[in-house]
Amino acid sequence: MERLTYDVGLDLLMVQWDNPTMTLTADAKKRVVIPGAAPGDVFACEQSDNAVILRRIYREAPRKRLTREQALKAIRSWKSLRGVKWEELRKMTREP
Repeated sequence: MERLTYDVGLDLLMVQWDNPTMTLTADAKKRVVIPGAAPGDVFACEQSDNAVILRRIYREAPRKRLTREQALKAIRSWKSLRGVKWEELRKMTREP
């Protein structure tokens, strides 16, 4: 067990943590069960001479699509195209 000591004013703060070592055994299909992992989690695998390190990759949740009403409201309130009507914008952005 490792221990850190921090000097906080007049008191000393002792912090302890347990860093357990785990042994994982692969099955016939080279699979292992990682405690704390959930279905869909993504890990980056780093291999060195005698070690394999898995690092969890956190990704942002995908944004929800706007509804038609929300998209039209956003287009109407877009400040850089105040004088352009929707039909004119369509003509400008479509190929001839």
